[in-house]
Amino acid sequence: MKLHIVIEELQFSERELAGELAAVAVRHRAEYEIHQTARDLAGSSQDHLRELDALAPRFGAAKGHGRRHLRVRLPRARRLRGTVGRPPDPGLRLLRDLRRLHQLAAGVSVDWELLAQGAQAAREPELLDLAAQCHPGTLRQLRWTNAMLKVLSPQILAG
Repeated sequence: MKLHIVIEELQFSERELAGELAAVAVRHRAEYEIHQTARDLAGSSQDHLRELDALAPRFGAAKGHGRRHLRVRLPRARRLRGTVGRPPDPGLRLLRDLRRLHQLAAGVSVDWELLAQGAQAAREPELLDLAAQCHPGTLRQLRWTNAMLKVLSPQILAG
């Protein structure tokens, strides 16, 4: 059984997403909705991590640590930046952050799906229940980032 690999990857992905959400909340504290929602969503990822950490040892996964078994290193994507020599535009910085959050949340969503499928195949109802409990929170994160990108990008990019 290789469920420990998926659990550790999910721990890593959730931790990375939680950290980035918390950082975005701080960077954009002047934007009330961004600040509050990012903080709330970071808490959701932290809750997922606590649940994962509680089950991890039972499946041979490292508690509290996520190794990168499934990660493939890809070239870094080009980022939205300000002109050289000038500080980046705050709107572009916000779009960059939302885009990054969306990508991270999509990765976490895939990891939850992998865990659910693996748990179903291995007949591990506890893991399947955890995925069913936590994955909707990740889908909420994806919907929020997508909605913010759709609402803000026309204003920022056309302005």
